[in-house]
Amino acid sequence: MEFFKNILKGLIIGIGAVAPGVSGGTFAVILGIYDKLTDAIANFYKDFKRKMVFLIPLGIGVVIGILGFSKIMKYLFEFHEAQVKFLFIGLMVGTLPSVFREANKKGFKRIYIVPCVLTFSVTVLTMLFESSAVVLAKSDAPSAMLRGLYGTIIGLGTIVPGVSSSFMLMFVGGYEFLLDGIVNFDIPFMIPVALGFGLSILLFAKIISILFKNHYGITYYSILGFVMGSILTILPPFTMGSGLITGLILCAAGFLFSLKLNKLML
Repeated sequence: MEFFKNILKGLIIGIGAVAPGVSGGTFAVILGIYDKLTDAIANFYKDFKRKMVFLIPLGIGVVIGILGFSKIMKYLFEFHEAQVKFLFIGLMVGTLPSVFREANKKGFKRIYIVPCVLTFSVTVLTMLFESSAVVLAKSDAPSAMLRGLYGTIIGLGTIVPGVSSSFMLMFVGGYEFLLDGIVNFDIPFMIPVALGFGLSILLFAKIISILFKNHYGITYYSILGFVMGSILTILPPFTMGSGLITGLILCAAGFLFSLKLNKLML
């Protein structure tokens, strides 16, 4: 049963990696596995068997999420962006109580509010900048080095909550290239991406793991700020009409579903 739960969790993280405006790391926090995930990646050589039992089904789910939902996400965000964002907001808000419980697992200190406010502010300002920024790099055939950069960006968004790798890829002109490579199963194109992703994951997971070990409360509240900032920054423009009504219904449905899902995941 645990095996299939971890596949489902990985699938959700994989969707977060390809959906614009959200972060795979944010979903890992929401699902209550963030510190366990970063520790398993950063220190996989310690208690290797137990960590592989956790990481393998999670990895399977991530791959399924990325491969299976890239084309779906491309369609949904092209034709139903606002409604999809409302759904994600509902899903994320519904899991905030469990995120707060996890953050306070080792006690609460008022000083933790400071890093939370700081990371919340950074996330909002960063997303505002990204949404108005001009694409920095665009080419008809991205080089292997540039594709390695794409993979590094995905790894960053997977490990660091609140960092939307999709927005960053749009910023450097690589999002559509990457989606096309995934959808078309272009293996030569994806090899440098996979290498960049792997190196990025190992590096950032090690840093986060050390922070959790030595400064759990400060680290988790910093991450909590990233998560809450992500919810605010994916809020679509409000325009009256059937689209808004549909979006609000999806938001409510996502909220209720996330509450139920979180109980099942525990």
